[in-house]
Amino acid sequence: MDSFPPALERLVEQFARLPGVGRKSAQRLAFYVLSLPEEDAAAFAGAITTAKSAIHFCPVCQNFAEGEGLCPICQSPKRDRSVICVVADPKDVVAMERSREYQGLYHVLHGVISPMNHVGPDDLHIKSLVDRVAGGEVKEVIMATNPDTEGEATAMYLSRLLKPFQVKVTRLAYGIPVGSHLEYADDATLMRALEGRREM
Repeated sequence: MDSFPPALERLVEQFARLPGVGRKSAQRLAFYVLSLPEEDAAAFAGAITTAKSAIHFCPVCQNFAEGEGLCPICQSPKRDRSVICVVADPKDVVAMERSREYQGLYHVLHGVISPMNHVGPDDLHIKSLVDRVAGGEVKEVIMATNPDTEGEATAMYLSRLLKPFQVKVTRLAYGIPVGSHLEYADDATLMRALEGRREM
């Protein structure tokens, strides 16, 4: 058992609650924070409390937004409003934006259907997606959930739910990663690569 002062022990415990941070990493982070000048430590703490109070979900796409308005993507007049890319988490929006190829809008579910974790359709932001599609402006919905069991189940569920609205529902293509070798690809990846092949 570590013999830290109670205040330091509480700080270590809070860092250890972060995803991917073990006890030793939490101690390093706590020691680092204690070594900061007073004004830097205050700025660090202030950034956390400010973000927590200022950030909310965009009322349209459920992505993170600041203040009471829409997120920057929903506000932008340059985005194609006829296409919605459905993702599980806000970090997936960041990944899609990195490509600089996609110019449509997003919808963040904040999770995927996972009966094992007691997450059902009612626990996700699905109703607001259906309402957006029902508005008539959307022509295509791209399912960009992860290619795992829960992601596939969520994509299939949404596809069936949106079918009556006469919108095109597509799924991101999956296959062999660029720079890898066929011999290392698993059966499912090879099958997806074959299904998603296109003419050259």
